[in-house]
Amino acid sequence: MDKQALSPRQSVLVGATLFSMFFGAGNLILPPRVGFQAGSEGVPAMVGFLLAGIGLPVLGIIAVALAGTIRDLASRVHPVLASVFVAAVYLAIGPCLAIPRTSSTSFEMLQPLLPVGVPLEAGRLAFSIAFFVAAYLLAMHPGRLTHLLGRVTGPALIALIIAVTGAALLSPAPEGVAAAQGAYAQGAGMQGFLVGYQTMDLLASLTFGIVIATNIRELGVTSDAGLTREVSRAGLFAGILMALIYCGLAAVGANLSVAQPELTNGAAILSASASLHFGTVGLVLVAAIFLLACLNVCIGLISCCGTYFAGVFPRVPYKMWALGFAVFSCVVSNFGLDAILAFSVPLLNSMYPIAIVLVLMGLLHTACDRLPQLWPWVVGLTALVSVATSVRDAFFTGAWLPFDAIPLASLGMGWVLPALLGVVLGVIHARIAAARAKA
Repeated sequence: MDKQALSPRQSVLVGATLFSMFFGAGNLILPPRVGFQAGSEGVPAMVGFLLAGIGLPVLGIIAVALAGTIRDLASRVHPVLASVFVAAVYLAIGPCLAIPRTSSTSFEMLQPLLPVGVPLEAGRLAFSIAFFVAAYLLAMHPGRLTHLLGRVTGPALIALIIAVTGAALLSPAPEGVAAAQGAYAQGAGMQGFLVGYQTMDLLASLTFGIVIATNIRELGVTSDAGLTREVSRAGLFAGILMALIYCGLAAVGANLSVAQPELTNGAAILSASASLHFGTVGLVLVAAIFLLACLNVCIGLISCCGTYFAGVFPRVPYKMWALGFAVFSCVVSNFGLDAILAFSVPLLNSMYPIAIVLVLMGLLHTACDRLPQLWPWVVGLTALVSVATSVRDAFFTGAWLPFDAIPLASLGMGWVLPALLGVVLGVIHARIAAARAKA
């Protein structure tokens, strides 16, 4: 039976589901680093981070609910783009970034508990091998354990975050907050927005957004208007909860910005804060909860990516894909969390603008589909600028590109005006095509 809206209980259930799907290791380690590095510019930095880390993923969920899967969106541009971009998204949220980050984050939390004299690299290697062997074996039969871990580690993790952030807020550092570092000193809001890319939640929303829409349909809401409304409500619920957690974690980072300026990533910041307020017990709790939470996320990501690629290339069975992703991720994780986060910047800077324009056009898909030439022009010009700039930043740092002369390029948003130019060219192309069809 079709109905117009979910009950309050159902809305909360869908919102909680959406929150649990989004919230992983990256969501824990990035806000403390933003607060730590932004320092006195923490408010505008967090506004930018929340827009990218929460606003864009919610829009992605809505776009997928309205216009179809990520493949449906990308296919409007070209079938080749659909295959390449979807594969790139799964690789980014899988073995290239997100899966190795689960092991690296877990090890960062365990590192302070290592016995004195244990070489860091040897400890990381041994831990990563054990971590990914366990993750692979559990990914073969993930049902029971992931259900148990989700029910246990989710509430425990939230409780731990409340304890750590509450302690930081109730006992602020007497030294105050440091001045903004690096790019935060020139444009804190824009830098926070770009760091929000590293949550990878927009890319994730394009892969599992259809799940939320399907769940809402199964609960009885099938109309486009009702679906959009309920997805938006779920996004609002999850977004408010995530925003509160993000701001609390940022406060933890800001609180240590003067006292411990040598800290380099969010995992180290959370460990330092837990140790400061709760001693060794705090370190053990943080390490245990992170280990279980990251292992659960890792199992899910291996299963998700293995299932996708086994479907695309059925000659290679799921078990082999899962094994390959586990081994590859184990190797990448040994470069360390700082290296993984540094590598993620150019990769995500190339993919996020494409995802953003796909989402915005997906939200307006009824109008855009009337002018099909819009899709290749807008996405094509956006991809040209974002990919070329990211390749330069990764391999030819300091080299000049013509795109550097585009307004907003210095802020990392040089793709915006080309995307708008693509709208103009797409409309002109569509009008010419329509005129030729009538002739």
